Amino acid sequence: MDIPERKDLRGANLIGANLQGADLQEADLIRANLEGANLRRANLRGADLRGANLSNAHLLEGKGADLQEANLQGADLEGADLIKANLQRADFRGANLQLTNLHLANLQEANLQGADLQVANLQGANLQGANLQGANLHRADLQEANLRGANLIGVNLQGADLHKADLRETNLQEANLQGADLHIAKNLSLDQLSKVKTLHNAKLDEEFLMSLKEKYPALFE
Repeated sequence: MDIPERKDLRGANLIGANLQGADLQEADLIRANLEGANLRRANLRGADLRGANLSNAHLLEGKGADLQEANLQGADLEGADLIKANLQRADFRGANLQLTNLHLANLQEANLQGADLQVANLQGANLQGANLQGANLHRADLQEANLRGANLIGVNLQGADLHKADLRETNLQEANLQGADLHIAKNLSLDQLSKVKTLHNAKLDEEFLMSLKEKYPALFE
C-alpha cells in the first residue's frame, strides 16, 4: 500500500486495514486505531505510535515487523502478534502488552518501564539491556529469554516462567518473584536473589534454596 510522503496518520481510523508491506517509517500514527490491521512486512522504524491501538494487529511475516526505535508509549498492543519483531530501542513506557506474543522478538535496550506484560509470551526474546523497571510481568513466559544487564527493579514477576533465562548482571532489586519458576536459570547469583522483594513459593534449584533459606529466611515468608 502506498502511503503519502507526509505520512501524517495521526488519529486515523485504520481498523482492519491492509497495510501489508507499507512504508510507514517515521510516520505520525499518534492515537491511530490499528486494531486488527494487517501490518505484515510493514516498515514502522522510528514511527510515532504513542497512544495508538494495535490490539490484535498482525505484524508477523518472515523475520517479523520492523519497529526499531518506534515510540509506542501508552499504546495498546494487547494480543498483538510480534513474533521475531525488531523492537530494538523501542519505547513501550506504560504500554499495554497483555497476552502479546513476543516470542523470539528483539527487545534489546527497549524501554518497557511501567508496561503491562501480563501473560505475555517472551519465550526466547532478547531483552538484553532493556529497562523493565516497575513493569508487570505476572505469569509472563520468559523461558530462555536473554535478560543480561536488564533493569528489573520493582518488577512484578509473580508466577512468571524464567526457566533457563539468562540473568547475568540483571538487576532484580525489589522484584516480586512469588511463585516464579527459576529452575536452571543461567548466570543467576545469590547476591541477585538476596535483593528481591519475595521468593515465596518460588521454584529454585536446591543449592539456591538451601542457602537463601538459611541466610534470608524472610524472603520466603
